[in-house]
Amino acid sequence: MMKSNENNGAVTKSFAKKMESISPFELKNKLIEMADESIKKIAHTMLNAGRGNPNWIATTPREAFFLLGKFGLEECRRVMYLPEGIAGIPQKDGIAARFETFLKTNHSQPGAELLKGTYQYMLLEHAADPDTLVHEWAEGVVGDQYPVPDRILQFTEMIVQDYLAQEMCDRRPPKGKYDLFATEGGTAAMCYVFDSLQENFLLNKGDGIALMVPVFTPYIEIPQLRRYEFNVTEISADQMTTDGLHTWQYKDEDIDRLRNPQIKALFITNPSNPPSYTLSPETAARIVDIVKKDNPNLMIITDDVYGTFSPHFRSLMAELPQNTLCVYSFSKYFGATGWRDAVIALHEENIFDRMIAHLPEEQKTILNKRYSSLTLTPEKLKFIDRMVADSRQVALNHTAGLSLPQQTQMSLFASFAILDKENRYKNKMQEIIRRRLKALWDNTGFSLVDDPLRVGYYSEIDMLVWAKIFYGEEFVSYLKKTYSPLDVVFRLANETSLVLLNGGGFAGPEWSVRVSLANLNEKDYVKIGQGIKRILDEYAVKWQESRK
Repeated sequence: MMKSNENNGAVTKSFAKKMESISPFELKNKLIEMADESIKKIAHTMLNAGRGNPNWIATTPREAFFLLGKFGLEECRRVMYLPEGIAGIPQKDGIAARFETFLKTNHSQPGAELLKGTYQYMLLEHAADPDTLVHEWAEGVVGDQYPVPDRILQFTEMIVQDYLAQEMCDRRPPKGKYDLFATEGGTAAMCYVFDSLQENFLLNKGDGIALMVPVFTPYIEIPQLRRYEFNVTEISADQMTTDGLHTWQYKDEDIDRLRNPQIKALFITNPSNPPSYTLSPETAARIVDIVKKDNPNLMIITDDVYGTFSPHFRSLMAELPQNTLCVYSFSKYFGATGWRDAVIALHEENIFDRMIAHLPEEQKTILNKRYSSLTLTPEKLKFIDRMVADSRQVALNHTAGLSLPQQTQMSLFASFAILDKENRYKNKMQEIIRRRLKALWDNTGFSLVDDPLRVGYYSEIDMLVWAKIFYGEEFVSYLKKTYSPLDVVFRLANETSLVLLNGGGFAGPEWSVRVSLANLNEKDYVKIGQGIKRILDEYAVKWQESRK
């Protein structure tokens, strides 16, 4: 158990200092241990607002998946069925007609309407061959084959492309199409991107990259690994209002650092994680201008998992399609972290392919040898297909790809959003987040200024900002001198069983705390807000006593 001061239960400053160096997600486990101890001593229920796993699920696309599973099994049994529990595999001939009959028979079952709507959508919008489409779905839901194509299934790619055009491009996608690579969640996508950028000599040890912070911690930690050792320039969202409040946006002079061609790649989480704000239109326009005028080969990797929680979200993949690789995960919006459904999207015309084509001959020879087992013309292999191969050490490319059931569920998540013409699901999701955010801030005693760029999936609260507003600069100096920045999260865990993460671990303000608004109920955020307020007030009492 962690040592604490006898007077106030706070963790010793020396111990807290040591803990500042570990990832906040590892620190979370320590905080949970402390909260568990608190539960044993007092009748508290642990409230873990440290992780972004939502406490909701999208029911309709799951109902459609399970109903489709019933159809898939019927198709397997139709081919062969033995009493020992052995069946055949779906056959393509006439399968669409059987699917239509199945839908009529099961029209009142949960999920039937979405299956029917998705089927009609694919026939009308993509002129899909009915038997080919339904056969992909039947095999997909029972998972009887390796993924073919390995990068992403044919019809999954079509419908997810439409989904990204709607949700990431605000229904105004650029000309051309995006190639997609279905991955085992956004975390796998991140690993594949870093890996293939280096394998293909697009980023080498010591190369300059820019990181827009605060940011999801792996983007901070991965570039420091011995394998990569990139030269990282942090661009901080440290813009403040005249009242001393964070806007969580970026100063023009900091964005202008991207004009330096020594910065080869820009990594951004948009909306941010934390503090959950979208990139301002002005900043996005400035980045576009910089790429067009000063740094045309800047590779942009944008992680847009929270974009669907922002009205009319528009990713950099829409503004700079040739320069931008987008990582999108279905996990948060649909309550599907356990499904591990995500895609990497890269425009068919992109600088990644172009720069590989212009590598020095020595490096081209190395790459041609690396990918020579895949094709007779490895020099023509697209970067996104190289990522697929790299994800399986090239030699296992023939068994690469996301599992068929995962891709099938992904298709239904996408079609559910596409067919929701009134945005009923989206509006309710955004309302749930707003209500929880209000419950949190109303009980901290702090003011939450209206901001159309705020998404609110997380909230980052800078304790020093409010310490200064309420008690002045002298109190801020006292806090810095007397306590560790981690003291707040330690005390919340130890005294009230509230688990938050330290914002400093995300390259945010050291004295900030990160609250996930996704994984607890509205009433729980009332308790969290009250807990934060109580600790700041108790610090103030100690300070005032020290001045007597």
